[in-house]
Amino acid sequence: MKTPTFPDEAELAALRAWYAGLEARATVSRYLAHLEPVAGASSRGVIGCIRRQLIDFAKARHRPDLAASFTPRPSRRAAHAVSRAIEALRQLPLPVPQITDAVDVWLPPRTVRALHAHGIRTLSDLTVRIPRRRRWWQAIAGLGVAGARHVERFFAAHSALTERARALIVAAPDEPIVPWEQLRVPHDVDGSRGLFRAPRSTSLLDASNDYEAVQTWLSLHESLSTQRAYRKEAERLILWAIIERGRALSSLTTDDAIAYRAFLRRPTPRARWVGPPRPRHSPEWRPFTGALSARSAAYALNVLSALFRWLVEQRYLLANPFAGVKVKGQTRRAGLDVSRGFSEGEWLLIRTLADGLEWSYGWSEPAAQRLRFLLDFGYATGLRAGELVGATLGDIHPGQQGEHWLHVVGKDEKHGKVVLPPLARSALDQYLLQRGRPVTPTRWSPKTPLVANLEDDDVCIESARLWRVLRWFFTLAADILQDERPATAAKLCCASPHWIRHTHASHALARGAELVMVRDNLRHASISTTSTYLHSDEIQRSRQFGLAFGSRRRNR
Repeated sequence: MKTPTFPDEAELAALRAWYAGLEARATVSRYLAHLEPVAGASSRGVIGCIRRQLIDFAKARHRPDLAASFTPRPSRRAAHAVSRAIEALRQLPLPVPQITDAVDVWLPPRTVRALHAHGIRTLSDLTVRIPRRRRWWQAIAGLGVAGARHVERFFAAHSALTERARALIVAAPDEPIVPWEQLRVPHDVDGSRGLFRAPRSTSLLDASNDYEAVQTWLSLHESLSTQRAYRKEAERLILWAIIERGRALSSLTTDDAIAYRAFLRRPTPRARWVGPPRPRHSPEWRPFTGALSARSAAYALNVLSALFRWLVEQRYLLANPFAGVKVKGQTRRAGLDVSRGFSEGEWLLIRTLADGLEWSYGWSEPAAQRLRFLLDFGYATGLRAGELVGATLGDIHPGQQGEHWLHVVGKDEKHGKVVLPPLARSALDQYLLQRGRPVTPTRWSPKTPLVANLEDDDVCIESARLWRVLRWFFTLAADILQDERPATAAKLCCASPHWIRHTHASHALARGAELVMVRDNLRHASISTTSTYLHSDEIQRSRQFGLAFGSRRRNR
């Protein structure tokens, strides 16, 4: 690329005179008479060439503000601006590109648009992610031969950039970990040329890469909670495949799948993959909060196997690398883990701690009141988190015998209704009073959310927010009980909002509720699912069998 030169003193004097008001012909005659005339060039054309030369010189030094000073119309005001711009440009050296510079600083707009669409935003991205090989530009839609030649000429003029980029990689080996919606997959591992891609002419998907194919799979599921759960597993795998294996999703082998199973049980390096719960937009977000249990790892592998099986059915892939990859002790279909709940005594202790949040632990009164409502109402109804945040007062309807029912849209968009026992009704009444809302159903506004935002009472909170609120409380309770009740504290460290649903079911059955009734209230598809909650308290079992089978001396 040719570097623009700075005009000589005679050319600069001519330009200043023209801007000061001297006619173009007189300007050229007075200041540029020593130059040989260019055939067909007018006096105004000569002045225009000098002006454009200065504009190009300013742009080459990344000073568009100075380039704008050389307007096409002369005036006294423009003359002063031109004089200042000329003096400023005399002092400016030619800038040297840095490896961290954005591509739009050095390359033409059309080339920049093509690079941005491919996720290339810095010179480092361009030097490292696009190897210097023949016809490399074919991997970047919209770049073309002319744009590629421009890029090649630029790097030929600045050969030190490539070495600087490699040094940068050595100094910072850790790849950034970002969530699914921020993911920009490098072309060489995006799956557009995956090892196990089926012929595109036979595929039922329009997807050109793995990210688009997985996005289509996620879109099949209308339930937002299901989408989030499945996205989490796909997100973890695609990040692991790119960063740890350097492969596209569609290039994974069965050996890779087995290695991923071990990775789920122990994500390493821990600093890269594991961290405390954070919002997805936070730079501290990490895919894992810890190693997965056998049950959670089995669930993840089942989801991924289903994903790959669907991709094979759509003729996008040739094979499923996760077929037959199991977790020890999880050969049967994973059911409900009834250990993820609290005993009667543990729940009473937890609820007691919630009563003192304002004066003992610094919670605001509205936040503490909402937390107690979540505990009592969730415990009394067994609602899922998504069902609770989506419910409004208009969803509550009276029954024929004076009872009340909450109509919900549950898992897989299934409609159902949940009975509101006295504990749920009293918790709701108290919460409404604290919010300044009427308690009488005839005065309710149907659109009022059951669980409100602290800043706007007419707006419900999101599921993610409810999850974080309860996790904060469980973590606080664990810290309080760590010394006196370490076993309970350990459970609280692992607890999630869904534990309240498990606790509801276990306590209902233990107190004599019929299995069929609990199944209907939980809206389980099969009674065998509900029956997993039929476990007696271990202490009670020990005492009863102790009475039944005493010592031989007592039995005589």
